[in-house]
Amino acid sequence: MHITTDIKPVTYLKVKAADLLDQINDTRRPVIITQNGEPRAVLQDPKSYEEMRNALGLLKLLAQGEEDIRKGNIRQQEDVFNDLERLLREPLS
Repeated sequence: MHITTDIKPVTYLKVKAADLLDQINDTRRPVIITQNGEPRAVLQDPKSYEEMRNALGLLKLLAQGEEDIRKGNIRQQEDVFNDLERLLREPLS
């Protein structure tokens, strides 16, 4: 983050919204919007936002998997594949 260019007051957003959107999409760096000197919002380009959401989703799945392991909620790989093969062989109803 570049402090001098990536933190802007809300008045800057009001006056220079188009310029700020260009900056965000060109640099792909988020910009923190402040109000009365306090951080109030973060503006981010859509692609970076989507990538962040996908990464968080993967991290959530990993955390769930680790929790299952800690609880002993596991199955042998061979058993899982055998069950999948059996399900795939069954006729559709």
